[in-house]
Amino acid sequence: MEWKSGKEIRRLFVDFWVSKGAKHYDSFSLVPEDPTLLFTIAGMVPFKKYYLGIAEPDVDSAVTSQKCVRTNDIDNVGRTARHHTFFEMLGNFSWGGYFKKESITWGWEFLTEVIGLDPDRMYATIYKDDEEAFDVWTKDVGLPDSRILRFGEDENFWFMGPQGPCGPDSEILYDQGPAFSCGPDCKPGCDCDRYLEIWNHVFTQYDRQEDGSLLPLPRKNIDTGMGLERLTSLVQGVSNDFETDLFRPIMDHVCDMAGIGYGDGPEGDMAAKVISDHIRAVSFMIADGILPSNDGQGYVLRRLLRRAARYGRLIGLKKAFLTDLIPNVMDIMADPYRELLDNRLTIEQVVAVEEKRFGRTLEQGSDLLHQEISSVLAGDGSILSGDVAFELYDTYGYPLELTREICEEKGLSVDEDGFRREMEVQRERARSSSKQANAVMTGDLYAELLSEHGATPFLGYDSLEMEADLTVLMKDGKVVDSASTGDSVELLLSRTPFYAERGGQVGDQGFVKGDGFVVEVEDTLHPAGDLIVHRGMVTSGTVKSGCEVRAMVDRDRREAITKNHTATHLLHESLIRVLGGHVRQNGSLVSDRFLRFDYTHFEPLSSSEQDEVELMVNQEIQNNKPLKVDETDLATAKNLGAKALFEEKYGDKVRVVSISEFSSELCGGVHVRATGEIGLFKIINDESIGSGIRRITAMTGMNAFRNYQNITGTLKELSSNLGVRPARLIEKIQSMDEENRELQKKLQRYTIRSAMDDLKESVVKTDIGQGVSLYVASIEGVTPDQLREVGDSIKDKDPGSVTLLISSDGDRTQMVCMVGSGAVEKGLHGGKIVKEVAVLFGGKGGGKPTMAQAGGPKIDDMKDILDKAVAIVKGYVK
Repeated sequence: MEWKSGKEIRRLFVDFWVSKGAKHYDSFSLVPEDPTLLFTIAGMVPFKKYYLGIAEPDVDSAVTSQKCVRTNDIDNVGRTARHHTFFEMLGNFSWGGYFKKESITWGWEFLTEVIGLDPDRMYATIYKDDEEAFDVWTKDVGLPDSRILRFGEDENFWFMGPQGPCGPDSEILYDQGPAFSCGPDCKPGCDCDRYLEIWNHVFTQYDRQEDGSLLPLPRKNIDTGMGLERLTSLVQGVSNDFETDLFRPIMDHVCDMAGIGYGDGPEGDMAAKVISDHIRAVSFMIADGILPSNDGQGYVLRRLLRRAARYGRLIGLKKAFLTDLIPNVMDIMADPYRELLDNRLTIEQVVAVEEKRFGRTLEQGSDLLHQEISSVLAGDGSILSGDVAFELYDTYGYPLELTREICEEKGLSVDEDGFRREMEVQRERARSSSKQANAVMTGDLYAELLSEHGATPFLGYDSLEMEADLTVLMKDGKVVDSASTGDSVELLLSRTPFYAERGGQVGDQGFVKGDGFVVEVEDTLHPAGDLIVHRGMVTSGTVKSGCEVRAMVDRDRREAITKNHTATHLLHESLIRVLGGHVRQNGSLVSDRFLRFDYTHFEPLSSSEQDEVELMVNQEIQNNKPLKVDETDLATAKNLGAKALFEEKYGDKVRVVSISEFSSELCGGVHVRATGEIGLFKIINDESIGSGIRRITAMTGMNAFRNYQNITGTLKELSSNLGVRPARLIEKIQSMDEENRELQKKLQRYTIRSAMDDLKESVVKTDIGQGVSLYVASIEGVTPDQLREVGDSIKDKDPGSVTLLISSDGDRTQMVCMVGSGAVEKGLHGGKIVKEVAVLFGGKGGGKPTMAQAGGPKIDDMKDILDKAVAIVKGYVK
C-alpha cells in the first residue's frame, strides 16, 4: 500500500464520491444549528433535518469531510491510540438516491482500489436480520461468509431516539495483524486494535413507532462515517493516530520545546499527544467563533486550553508555549480549512491571553496546596485528602499527576480514591445536564408550515408596501380560520416587505390591513428556516385566512434600523483598522434606537482609540459613499475579501454589502443607499462582557443628536451649579475631589485614633503561667487592620504575650490572634488557637504561629466568647 498524506486521503475521498454523483459540501461549523447539541459531533448532524423529513435536500447525495468535536472521552485522549476531542469525519450521504448495494460496493471500491487496503484483511459486521446487506457483501463484493459477522441491535442498529428514523448498519473492519492482538482469544468484534473499525454504513430505512414497530420510510437513506485520522494511520502504517502527519509535526515541536524525545517515556508521550490534540481543537473552535467562557461551548474551549497548558508544565514547559504551536496547525490544516488563516490573529490572541491567565491561576492553587501540605505535616499526617486534590483540579486546574508529584516531594501520598469519587460526582452532574445526549430533533407547527408552503419571498429590500395573500392565520399556537379585535395572532403571507429578525437585526414592525380589519405587526420572525412569520394583534375588525392584504412596514423605524446597520459595518472595519486584525465581530444587535457591537479585544478602548474610531466612521459618513450590493457564491465572496460573520449560516448564494473601498461583508440585512444618510455616529459605551470580548453601544442619526443634546444640557446645568464655565468643569471637579479626599483622611485618622484609644483601654491582661501573658479585648466597629495594629504593639512590648482581640463590624465578627516570639517558643500557635476559638461563634480561621485571624457571623455576647477563649488558651500552657 502506497503512503499517502492525510490531506491527500481527504481529497481522494471527496473526489471519489463526487465521481459517483454526490455534491461536495465544505465542512459545516462546529457550532450546530441543532439546539440539542453543543457541538457538531458527527458528519450527519448538518443533514439531520433531511433524515427527519423536516426539510427537503437540494440534492439526493452529498459528501463531506466534517470537522467534529466530542469531549465525553476527554480523559482518554493520549491514553489510547484513537481518542480525540477534535477529529474529521469522512462521510457520504444519500436521501432517496443510492442505497445498500451502492454504498457497500462503492465503499469497498474506495478502500481497496483508491486507498489500496488489502481486501484479504477486511471484515464486515451486519445486523443479525439484514439479509439484503449480507447478499451485497457475499454476492456483489465477494466477501467470504467467514468474514461477515452478525450482531444485535446494540452493535449494528442505529437510531436517533426511541422513536423516529432508524435502521441497520454495516461496519467495515481491518485486521492490523497479531502485533495488535490482545491475546489468543482475539477475534473480530474484540475491543482491542487488531480488528480496527474503519467505516460505518448506516441504512436509515425505518420509522420506529411508539410501540416499537418499524414502518418503512417512504425514502431510504444512507449515512456513513469514517474517521480521517484512523484511516490515515492505516495508510501510513503507524500504530496510532498521533503518529500520522495530522499530529506528528505538532508533537515533535512540543518535544523539542520540552527537550525530550517522543518515545522516551510514557509521561512525555502522553503530554505530547494531549497537547497536539487539544491545540487542534482549540484552533478550530476559536475559528468558528467560540470564545472562552464559564459555560457552554466556551467552557469546553477554556477547559481544553488549560488542560493543554497543564500537560506542558508536567514536561517542564513553565512558560506560555501554546501559541508557538499554532503555525504547525496552520501548516497541517489550513488547506482546506481557510477559516484558520482568516482568524489566525484572533486564535493567537485568545490562546495567549487564556494561557497567561491560567498561569496566574496555577500560582494561586500553589498557595493552597502548600498550605494544605503544611497542615497535614503539622498534624503528623501522611495523606492529602481527595477533597483537596479535587478542589485543586476543579478550581485551580491542577491535574492529579501534578498534585501527586508535589506531595511525593514532601513525603505524602494523595487519597486518589476520594479524588475519583469527587470526580464521578461532577461527571454525573455533567451527564445529567449535558446537551450532547442523542436528543431527538422533532418537527413543530412552523416546520410543518415551511414544508407545506416553502420559504416566504422577502421583497423588502426594494419596497416597504405591497399586496399579498394571507396564506396562514395562527392563534394560540394553532392554525385558525379567523381572529377578532384584541386577539394576538401570527400571519404567514404569500410574500412580504417585512424583514424578519436575523443576523442581529431586529424584525420589522408595521401594519397588515385588509377588508375591514387591521393587524398591528409587533415583530417579524424566522421561526423555521426561511419561513417569515408576522406576530402582532388585531386592532380592529375580523381577519380571515386566505384574504388579500396590504403589508406596510413602519417606514421611520426601518430607516433608523438601516442607519444603525450600515454604521455597524463601518464600526467593524474601523475597529480592525485602529486596533488590529485580531478584531472580529462576536455578535450584534441592530435596532431602531441604537446598535450594539460585540468584538474580540483584550483591553478597554483608550480615549484616543475611541476618538479615532469615531472619527473614521464619521469621515466615511461625511464622504457619503454609495453602498453596493451583489449576490454571488460563498467561495467567490470570501476570495474577494468579504468578511463572513461566525454566527451567520450561509447558503450557496450570499449577499455582499460593500461600502466603496472601505468595507465588504456578507450580510442579508437592510442598509442605507449611501453613508451620508446615517448623519452622525457616536459611541455611548465600551464595556467588557467576558474574557477577551467587549461590547460597544452606539447611536446614529437623530438618536445620536438627541443624546448629544441631553449631554450638553447636563453639562450646562452642572456648570451653573458649580459656578464655572464648561471648559473648567474637569479642573473644578478634580479640585473638589482632592479636597474631599483630604477631609476623608482626616476623618479616618480621628476615627481610628478614637477606636484605638477605646480598644487599648478595654484590653485585659491575665498571667496564665510559664511567663505567658494573655491580653483580651472586644469592641464594636473596629476593622481587622486596627485589631492587628493593637496586637502588634502589644507583641512588640511583651514577647511572652498572646493577644486575642474580637470586634463586630457590620454583620460580621472579626478576630485576630497575635503571639509573641517567647510564647511561640513555649508551644503556643496563633493558627491553632484561632481555629479552636472561631468554632465558638460559628466562624472559620487559621494562620501562622505568630499571627492568625478568623471571621464569622455577628454575635451579641463577645464577652462570653472571650471568657471561653481564655480557658482554651490556658490549655496550651503546660
